Amino acid sequence: MLAYIVKRVLLMIPTLLGILLITFAVMQFVPGGPVEQMLQEMRGRGQAGEVAASDNTYRGRQGVDPAKIEEIRKLYGFDQPAHIRFWEMLKRFARFDLGTSYFHHKSVWELVKEKLPVSISLGLWTFFISYLVSIPLGIAKAVRHGSRFDLVTSSAILAGYAIPSFVLGVVLLVLFGGGSFWQLFPLRGLTSDGFEQLSAAGKAMDYLWHIALPVTAMVVGSFAVTTMLTKNTFLEEIRRQYVLTARAKGLSERAVLYKHVFRNALIPLVTGFPGAFIGAFFTGSLLIETLFSLDGLGLLSYESVMKRDYPVVMGTLFLFTLIGLFTKLITDLCYVWVDPRVKFEAAS
Repeated sequence: MLAYIVKRVLLMIPTLLGILLITFAVMQFVPGGPVEQMLQEMRGRGQAGEVAASDNTYRGRQGVDPAKIEEIRKLYGFDQPAHIRFWEMLKRFARFDLGTSYFHHKSVWELVKEKLPVSISLGLWTFFISYLVSIPLGIAKAVRHGSRFDLVTSSAILAGYAIPSFVLGVVLLVLFGGGSFWQLFPLRGLTSDGFEQLSAAGKAMDYLWHIALPVTAMVVGSFAVTTMLTKNTFLEEIRRQYVLTARAKGLSERAVLYKHVFRNALIPLVTGFPGAFIGAFFTGSLLIETLFSLDGLGLLSYESVMKRDYPVVMGTLFLFTLIGLFTKLITDLCYVWVDPRVKFEAAS
């Protein structure tokens, strides 16, 4: 097992380097970089450069003193060749220094910590509600396979899966956010003004009041996959010979289901559990955050790409890729925890 873990950790290094290299190379060919963005801000013309209709050439630098352009290039480090900048970036990342944002003038770590509470609120509530509803519902559907309950619940969760989260968010805002019907929930933010003056119970209620609509918009579409996976896995296990043997010995259906079937049926669910849990901390939904005026990681990533804020783009890419690789390793190790019959030594 230890040899397998060491091998997987060593394989993460070229994988991570490859992802960073490809992304860095692509960014070198994207027009309207941070230098052009800064020059446009200096002119007061907005954030996007101008493109000539005749020759499709970028005009973001015209009319500016070349010495000033060179000063800005040196400020952002673009006076050095690309391979030097890539190597310097790797050295910073090796020390877990993610750099400083060009436009926010804050470290990337600080930006991530500022935006993380919103993404945690959306992600964790979506994760817990989804699993707490989907797994019991999937078991109930497997036990009642083919019944009216199974057909009705399947239709409901598939209808929810077919509706995009941002469309459902708009509907919820129109119905309950004061759009055209009832103003029962707030339209923006995670807390109200004067939140710090509320009691502990008041703070909890205020927070839940604000998070209700965006979490509902995100969680409805997440029921289908986990529910149907749970149902199909349990159905497959229920039909196995050991279940018939357990029933023949006189065990109750509850004992057969939760003592024998549940452990074996849990293995496919484990594959997505660590990734979903860790992802709940670091994922952001751009459309939901924009719709409900929540300043989270999704909005930060979008703005960083649009503004060509390369330290934020590359820093968050490095951080989230590293987390994703370790999460995949944890997922594989969970196989052994759930089913001791799984051995990695032969594969390694």
